[in-house]
Amino acid sequence: MKIDAGMQAAINEMKKGLAEGGIPIGSALVRDGQVVAAGHNKRVQDGDPITHAEIDCLRNAGRPGAGGFRDATLYSTLMPCYLCSGAAVQFGIKKVVVGESRNFPGAPEFMRSHGIEVIDLDLPECVEIMGRFVREQSALWNEDIGV
Repeated sequence: MKIDAGMQAAINEMKKGLAEGGIPIGSALVRDGQVVAAGHNKRVQDGDPITHAEIDCLRNAGRPGAGGFRDATLYSTLMPCYLCSGAAVQFGIKKVVVGESRNFPGAPEFMRSHGIEVIDLDLPECVEIMGRFVREQSALWNEDIGV
């Protein structure tokens, strides 16, 4: 499977977060085939429970202007949680592409119920990196997902 620029940017952010000692989840926002913003989970690095990858990416994108991000696609290496799915709904994103949902099922039906097209690529690299993190850092992972 060929990985497009949006997913590659999200994977790069996932690896950056892991290298920083954080939770390996990355995100990117694409408009007209161009990556306009990217971010990664910084909950550990910033001590901020809200800085999930998708939130960091949207912050980095800046103000969307009239119409929100309706013309953009949000990429994430892991299926978005309800917080990040809610942000996608709030800002009018119509398409979310994810690397995987095996390690965390997230909220795809919530997004779909709000008219968002959700595509799960089930990428082995994303499954492996997140799965290893969940196994090796289970206390940190459980803290992040509210277990």
